[in-house]
Amino acid sequence: MPGILYIISAPSGSGKSTLVNELRSLVPYLEFSISYTTRAPRGSEQNGREYYFVSRREFEEMIRREEFLEHAEVFGNYYGTAKRFLREAEARGNDLLLDIDVQGAAQVKERAENSVSIFVLPPSRKDLERRLRNRSQSEASTSKGGGMSDAVIERRLLEAGKEIEKYSKYDYILVNNDLQEAVECLKAIVVSERKLRSGKALDDADQKMLGEARKCLQAAQAQSGKLQEILSSFSPAPSG
Repeated sequence: MPGILYIISAPSGSGKSTLVNELRSLVPYLEFSISYTTRAPRGSEQNGREYYFVSRREFEEMIRREEFLEHAEVFGNYYGTAKRFLREAEARGNDLLLDIDVQGAAQVKERAENSVSIFVLPPSRKDLERRLRNRSQSEASTSKGGGMSDAVIERRLLEAGKEIEKYSKYDYILVNNDLQEAVECLKAIVVSERKLRSGKALDDADQKMLGEARKCLQAAQAQSGKLQEILSSFSPAPSG
């Protein structure tokens, strides 16, 4: 049976990378696809660890050779997932985890029937702004280029509002308010999807895990007051 393709998307600053790292330490047989990007490394980032950093010319040559499962341009830089990572994970009998934006996720959903998509939401716009400013300060202290300007932070908040509008396209919605709770919910989603697709009977522990995962189902979240509150925090204030 082909491996499961897990897609995780979130606005910049939502804590997605931390969640992914925690998940990878808890769930076996799960490989992480390192994306290619044309942006410059930040802080202590290393080539081949956080991203494969390539020139715009190299990236566009990979596009021409049809080497990407998905690719998109975000904030003026290309990001993409190479097809080879999916082939290699399947050959080893592992599932593959993609950390990609909403544009890339839409492409993968069209091309991969075995995908499971998860959208990570910040608790509110105010909280996301705080996280972005904290990241900016951290980057400023570890690099000569300094952190993000107020204009860049505002642009990312505006883009986050646009990305969040796509939440209904995802199978699961996860609010990253408490890190440990978010990690447990993410783990429950991944493990439950494996169990359900295996065709094997579920024991009591599996049923409990499935119950946790279903709390994050898009259908279950869509009408929740908490979700509507988060969405409203990103809506433009009425004029007048």
